[in-house]
Amino acid sequence: MHTMGSVVGLWVAVSLGYAAWPASAATPVEIQRGFEAAAREGNPGFAGFSAQRGEQFFKAKHSNDWSCASCHTANPLAPGKHATTAKDITPLAPSANPQRFTDAAKVDKWFKRNCNDVLGRLCTAQEKGDVLEYLTSLKK
Repeated sequence: MHTMGSVVGLWVAVSLGYAAWPASAATPVEIQRGFEAAAREGNPGFAGFSAQRGEQFFKAKHSNDWSCASCHTANPLAPGKHATTAKDITPLAPSANPQRFTDAAKVDKWFKRNCNDVLGRLCTAQEKGDVLEYLTSLKK
C-alpha cells in the first residue's frame, strides 16, 4: 500500500522528468520503467525502447565529435577511460558491472552530465531508455 507521501513523490519525480523509482536500491528494470513513464508523458505515441536505436545512439558521434563510446568504449562490457582526463571507468553494461543502474540519483546525475558533454543538451527519456535497452541486452 502506498502512502500519500510516496504517491506525491512519484508524481513529482515523473512530472520533473525524473524516472519514477526510489532514490536508491533500484534495478535496471525499475530505472527503465521510470524512463518509460517519462517517455509516455512526453510522447503519447511512445512505442517502446529499442536496443538497436540505443546501440546506434551510443556509438554515433555527436557534438564535439564525441560519442558515448568515446569514454565507455564500443564494447560497454569492457572498462573505459575518460577521453579528456584518462580516468578509468568501470564497465557500463549491467551484466559486466552489477552496480550500474542501481542508484537513481547517480543515473540522473551521469545522464545529465554525459548528455550535456556528448550532445550539448539533455538526453530525452526515449534516448535514455534506448541506451539502457541496449546496455541491458549485452551479456557477458
